[in-house]
Amino acid sequence: MQLLVVNPNTTASMTATIASAATMAAASATQIIAATSSMGPVSIEGYYDEAFALPGLLMEIARQERAGVDAAVIACFDDTGLDAARAMASIPVIGICEAALATAGFIAKRFTVVTTMERSRVPIEELVHRYGMVGRAKVRAANISVLSLEDPNSGARDRLRNEIVKAIEQDNAEAIVLGCAGMADLAKTLQREFGMPVIDGVGAAVKQAEALVALGLSTSKRGSYASPVVKPYTGAMRDFAPQLLTA
Repeated sequence: MQLLVVNPNTTASMTATIASAATMAAASATQIIAATSSMGPVSIEGYYDEAFALPGLLMEIARQERAGVDAAVIACFDDTGLDAARAMASIPVIGICEAALATAGFIAKRFTVVTTMERSRVPIEELVHRYGMVGRAKVRAANISVLSLEDPNSGARDRLRNEIVKAIEQDNAEAIVLGCAGMADLAKTLQREFGMPVIDGVGAAVKQAEALVALGLSTSKRGSYASPVVKPYTGAMRDFAPQLLTA
């Protein structure tokens, strides 16, 4: 199968990190196609960035679906554009937050999501509520920027570790979920260091996408995720009219 893993921000070096994690998780018969959004913010940190990441994300998923990919993973822990992508596409589309929370729920009763900035904590808490994990999952912010994870001299990884220690001591966390796709390369190291499950949403989403394809399942087009109504879009959004984006 061909599996698209799309980074909805425009930082190619982060896409490389995501691609490596996806490839490590994928079955040998799965071809990972990693893509960087062609337009939008260099990182997604809060609601405003998320809004402007959607056009490039949707365009990339539409383009790759036309090229024949079997499923898509949105590699941002805010599950950026997930509902819109599911309505647009006929292939399965997986968000890494939903995948990570579901995976953590299989192996731990209580777990903590450790994300980047405080402004990202509340959106993730809203996703925890949406995905039915209230009472099981807590969310912490290490107060680090997304791009600082790529700088070994920033101290970001040490602050991430410190927040994991607090999650263990104060939350009684039984597992840790890494709340940013830019942390994908740290999961195995942190799991060995802390002696507990550490879940990377990219890897979790890859395995769940593979399962859906193997089962012959895709997003229901009845009701909530019905295909968008064909209509003109105007101004700068004219190229995103449903009949043009999916043609």
